[in-house]
Amino acid sequence: MAKDDDRKALRGDDAPEGSGSGGSRSARRGNPALTSRAAILAIVMCAIALSLAYPVREYIAQRQEIASLEHKERVAQKQVEELAQRKQRLGDKSYIEREAKRRLHYCNTGEKCFIVLDGGGAGGQQAQQDGKSSRPPWYESLWRSVEAADRPR
Repeated sequence: MAKDDDRKALRGDDAPEGSGSGGSRSARRGNPALTSRAAILAIVMCAIALSLAYPVREYIAQRQEIASLEHKERVAQKQVEELAQRKQRLGDKSYIEREAKRRLHYCNTGEKCFIVLDGGGAGGQQAQQDGKSSRPPWYESLWRSVEAADRPR
């Protein structure tokens, strides 16, 4: 009996053995931090979170794709409107005549048209560069570099 008393003292068990409340068993178990119910609940919650992660990610990706497609649709609609306006302008005979005169130097019958060549255009600049160019042509500089590489040092 002395050994039993020593064990009870170590456990902090002061209740008599036959008290019927199961004091020695409950004091021995105590309240564990994680019960089996809590573990199962945690596993179920993780399973729910993992099963919802993929659909939510897909939903977000689809929303982004929808927004991108709506933007492309607005851009395409704007381009269609611009092309419709251009088609309407090209249907106008006076617009076509103006563009022909401006771009192609077209002259109606009975009109006298003159083109002034003052050297200020692109053709005049090119002629000046060809005549007074300080840099040699590319093939000449290439040949000089081949000759220089062939010379002994």
